Amino acid sequence: MKYTITGTVMQTVAIDLAPGETVYSQTNCMCWMNDQVDMATNTGGGLFSGIKRSLSGGSLFVTNFTAKGQGHVAFAPRFPGVIKVIQLAAGESLICRKETFLVAEKTVTFAISFQKNIGAGLFGGQGFILQKVTGPGTVFLDLSGEIVERDLTVGEKLLVHAGHVGIMDPTIHFDIQMVPGFSNILFGGEGLFLATVTGPGHVVLQSMPIMNLAEEIAYYLPAPSGAPQTAGQAVGNAAAAAVVGGVLGSILGGSNKS
Repeated sequence: MKYTITGTVMQTVAIDLAPGETVYSQTNCMCWMNDQVDMATNTGGGLFSGIKRSLSGGSLFVTNFTAKGQGHVAFAPRFPGVIKVIQLAAGESLICRKETFLVAEKTVTFAISFQKNIGAGLFGGQGFILQKVTGPGTVFLDLSGEIVERDLTVGEKLLVHAGHVGIMDPTIHFDIQMVPGFSNILFGGEGLFLATVTGPGHVVLQSMPIMNLAEEIAYYLPAPSGAPQTAGQAVGNAAAAAVVGGVLGSILGGSNKS
């Protein structure tokens, strides 16, 4: 198997497969492939395995891509970000946030990982269940925005907005703690809790959680009929209307001259 990653903000990974080689992905990730690749969509180990995988933010079904000749198949994430390639040794595992898994060799196991700490599950923004990938093999993980990697020593702690945690070694302890200071809670905009990741281990942080992007887009969407608009939404909608009006005017030949 050979691969090439192209792009900067919206990356794709193109994989060349030798005859008989197989990679698998979650559904709706494949971009293009040649006619030497056969597709087979299944539950990836039975219905129960599919249900467990869907609980971790994955899809109920997975698709195998097997080369019958010199195969070529490409995949892309649904959001701007970085595709991180990791070579996993036999038995080596990584814990990933929801929707991180993109594609992997058939030898890589994609399963779920339960949060051991109830508080982290309730308030950490990650839920009780995360994704877990185990080698041997190559796995391609999708992280939102840019990434920053940190190696934490024993007992070293990092406070993180939970959505920015992308990938962790299993040795990393994930927990939550309340934001200190009454004014920080009320006016800081970081919510009530921050995630704490404690070493030893390697952690990969992402700069643009999908939820943050969704919130920013939703802020400028029109309010439902009859629902009040915030001042920011009203300004955003007015600006959008002005732009659309200007474009239509230029197309239809309108003029503001007297």
